[in-house]
Amino acid sequence: MQRLKALLIWFWQIASRPSAHLSLGFLALGGFVCGVLFWGAFNTALEVTNTEKFCTSCHEMRANVFQELQRTPHFTNRSGVRATCPDCHVPHDWTDKIARKMQASKEVWGKIFGVIDTRQKFLDHRLELAKHEWARLKANDSLECRNCHSSAAMDFNKQTRRAADIHAKFLVTKEKTCIDCHKGIAHELPDMTGIEPGWQAPPEQRDRQSFRGDPRAELARYLAATTVDGRPPIGTSRD
Repeated sequence: MQRLKALLIWFWQIASRPSAHLSLGFLALGGFVCGVLFWGAFNTALEVTNTEKFCTSCHEMRANVFQELQRTPHFTNRSGVRATCPDCHVPHDWTDKIARKMQASKEVWGKIFGVIDTRQKFLDHRLELAKHEWARLKANDSLECRNCHSSAAMDFNKQTRRAADIHAKFLVTKEKTCIDCHKGIAHELPDMTGIEPGWQAPPEQRDRQSFRGDPRAELARYLAATTVDGRPPIGTSRD
């Protein structure tokens, strides 16, 4: 016991006045090494908590919204590009990511107290949760959407007439943002009674034809664009 007490006193003497016992070079080197270790550990933990595996490790997410995601083109599509949970719910820029992580820390509180630990509880809170996420995306101009989707890179000629018109009039001009029209793009919607669902076009656009012309011509144009060496893709025919 006396040895432990003496050791603690010795450590405190050094820790309280390190410059009196250790050289400046040693302190600088020690501070650098500790800084590197801390930064490495911090970023490692940040990346571990920023994966789909971590997001779906709790049954609240795995049994509800993740099941819905798997039925959408964001999860399975012809190009094989998959959007994971953090792609849509965590900003990519470091400062925005840290702010989002701090904001999401309150979800730990919800986990501890079982706010949505059953399917019925989740459904009861679904509209509230959705509104929070819609408001967040509205406030940051759908930042996570625009990490993958750029209006400047859109080929309006390959979109339906209504989509091209709406994107040109509202998205390019920044009058509206992605979440205004694309609610429920990756998850089922809550009860939307009294709420604009988002996928509807503005009133002046709702009587517009969705196709640029005859749907058969639209299909022929698509097949022509997907030929390989002048031949139609496997399993299709031009006739």
